[in-house]
Amino acid sequence: MRLFRHGPPALERPGLFDGSGGMRDLSSVISDFDAGTLSPQGLARLAALDARSLPLLPEGTRFGACTAHPGKIICVGLNYTSTMIELGVPHPEAPSIAIKPSSALAGPDDDITLPHGSTATDWEVELAAVIGTYAKHVSPQRALGHVAGYCLANDLSERDHQRHHGGESVKGRGHDGFARLGPWMVTADEIPDPQDIDLWLEIDGIRIQQASTSDMLWPVAELIAHVSDYMALEPGDVIQTGTPAGIGIAQKPPRFLREGNLVSLGGTGLGEQKCRVVRACNPAQGKDVREADDPIAKRLTRAEWGKTR
Repeated sequence: MRLFRHGPPALERPGLFDGSGGMRDLSSVISDFDAGTLSPQGLARLAALDARSLPLLPEGTRFGACTAHPGKIICVGLNYTSTMIELGVPHPEAPSIAIKPSSALAGPDDDITLPHGSTATDWEVELAAVIGTYAKHVSPQRALGHVAGYCLANDLSERDHQRHHGGESVKGRGHDGFARLGPWMVTADEIPDPQDIDLWLEIDGIRIQQASTSDMLWPVAELIAHVSDYMALEPGDVIQTGTPAGIGIAQKPPRFLREGNLVSLGGTGLGEQKCRVVRACNPAQGKDVREADDPIAKRLTRAEWGKTR
C-alpha cells in the first residue's frame, strides 16, 4: 500500500491510493496513522478495505508529511562511503545519530523557508524508515520486522547553526520545515529489500545527488538494531538513514540553498518532492528580510563539519 496524509497544514487526514492510482480519504476509517494503524494488524485491516468505496480526493490535493507526530526523528550521519570521501573524514566506528523535533515536519512540496539569517542551509536526500512496532535491543536479523514502511526524506540542515551556535547540531537540524517526508509511505511488504532503492536530488534541474541505498555503510536493518540499543523505538518513530555524496557543504566551494531555488528529489517507488526555496521571515520585524551572503566557506571547512556528525 501507499499511505499518505492530505489537507491543510496541521489539519491533515489519512489517505491511501487505490489500485488505479486514485487518492482516497481514510478519515472515516481511522483518525490518523498511529500505533494502532501502523502495527501489522492495523495495516492488514487497511489492506483488506475496498479502497474504491472510499471518497475520492481531487487532483491537486496537498500532501502533508506522511507520518503523524513521530515521537522521534532520528538522523543518521556519514552512512555512505561517497560522503565520507568528499568530506575528507575517516569511516566512523559506529553509526552517528542525532535527533530532530517533530515540529520540523513539513509536506513534501511545501516551500522551504530559509531560517532567519541563514547562509548555509543544505540538502540531503534520504531513505526514511517508519517504525511500526516497539523495538528495543533487536537483532539485525529481526529489525526489519519492526518497520511499517519507507518514505522519501529531505533532511535539511543549517550548517552554520549546526557548527557555530553552541555545539548542538539540533540547532541546525531542528528548524521548522527541515524534516520533509513523503509524498507517501510505502508499506514494508512492498519493499522487500530497502538496500535496492535509487535516490536522487536536483537543484534547479541539475542532478546533484545520485546513489543506491546498496552503497550504505550500515544497512537499514543494522541501523535499527544499533539505535534500539540506545533508545526504545516506538510506532511512528522515523529513522532517516543518511545521504550520499553531493551535499552542499562538500561542494568546492561550498554551495547552499538560496531564495528561488527549485529542489527536486525522488526514490524508487517512493515518489518525488518538488519545492521552492523562499526567503526567511524576521519575526522581530514582521517582514521578509534578505541577509548579505556570509563567507561560510571560511568558517566551516568540510573536514570541520564532518567531525560534528
